Amino acid sequence: MTAKRAWQPIAIAAAWTLATVTPAFAQVDFSGGWGARLHEDNLERGGGPEMNEFEGLPINAADRMRGDSWSASLWTVPEHQCIPHPADYGPNFSQLVMWSDVDPVTKDVIAWHTELSWMNPVRTIWMDGRPHPPAYAPHTWQGFSTGKWEGDMLTVETTHLKPAYIRRNGLARSEKATVREHFIRNGDILTIITIVNDPVYLTEPYIKSRNFQLDPGYHMTPYPCSVDVEIDRPAGEIPHYLPGANPFISEAAAKHKMPLEPARGGAETMYPEYMERMKSMPTATMPTQPATTGR
Repeated sequence: MTAKRAWQPIAIAAAWTLATVTPAFAQVDFSGGWGARLHEDNLERGGGPEMNEFEGLPINAADRMRGDSWSASLWTVPEHQCIPHPADYGPNFSQLVMWSDVDPVTKDVIAWHTELSWMNPVRTIWMDGRPHPPAYAPHTWQGFSTGKWEGDMLTVETTHLKPAYIRRNGLARSEKATVREHFIRNGDILTIITIVNDPVYLTEPYIKSRNFQLDPGYHMTPYPCSVDVEIDRPAGEIPHYLPGANPFISEAAAKHKMPLEPARGGAETMYPEYMERMKSMPTATMPTQPATTGR
């Protein structure tokens, strides 16, 4: 056998390996610090939305009632002061750090981890093909996440989330919700697209995107949270409004000189064609008394 013929089987095997195995370098590296870019969806950033400001969200009547019953004074209750943001809400405004665990032998990425600056929650995104736990398994603020590559996009599925909120003014998200995320990197820009499906409080998927810019010099700092008695109140008292008793439902709409109906939320308020309907709606009027703490 000539040397040329001896090398043919090896060459064929090498070509087959290159054709059938996804090379590790095709996967995008999300490692490092990422700075939040607060240039969209101002309602979810900084100080948050006003009371009863629900526009643009596909909520149902049950969630609307949750929002109408909510009082901002709830955040002064000690048990509520140090609750971390859940996995589906935290990226709204926090800085982000990501890193991976790599198998020392195969060099495969076993898991990605994310840490957010608000309250320093750490989430693990398993990449090793493990299944999600059964429905009765414990639920946490970060849930249980698994990821897979779709081209150069990382798609993450999250279940087992504790009940939390989709907007910080009382609009709830249930423990039955599932969350799908797409992590997309374009140069120094990381975009996270989040899709929340909740059979309890949403009539359609809630879709949002958040952008981050690579910040090589960023280091995550601790975010200690202290529980303080901000307002003296009887033990067990929780600020709230009884259904139908909130007198300030029109306040946010009137302040922004918009009709009340779109401020009440619902899937129809998410779409551009709804703006035509708004033109024939009367502008909301301010409540007759200033907003006070609900009881």
